[in-house]
Amino acid sequence: MKDIMMHKGFIGTVHYNADDEIFHGKIEGINDLITFEGNSVKELKEAFIEAVEDYVLLCKETGKEPLKSCKGSFNVRIPTELHISALIKATTAGISLNHFIKKAIEREMADSGQHKR
Repeated sequence: MKDIMMHKGFIGTVHYNADDEIFHGKIEGINDLITFEGNSVKELKEAFIEAVEDYVLLCKETGKEPLKSCKGSFNVRIPTELHISALIKATTAGISLNHFIKKAIEREMADSGQHKR
């Protein structure tokens, strides 16, 4: 199941509230909280696109970069056993743990059909 929508490189996560009988979501990967909602899938999609367009326009008007900056460095929390196994595999291959993880992510992205930016 895929509970996301995409528009102009922005990702919207989607949820359904059974009590209120409404779809709602938020734009991910930005430094602000931008939400959207709709009573139907069609309304939800329209609200998401409108939210993205409004946010991009607001960022342009204020000179703000809309997407979070990805600096190429992040922390990953994994079980100790997996960390040790990865370190052993990387060392055995003669590469750093960082390079090993980079290759694993690149392989996963290639396997899923995702492209580099």
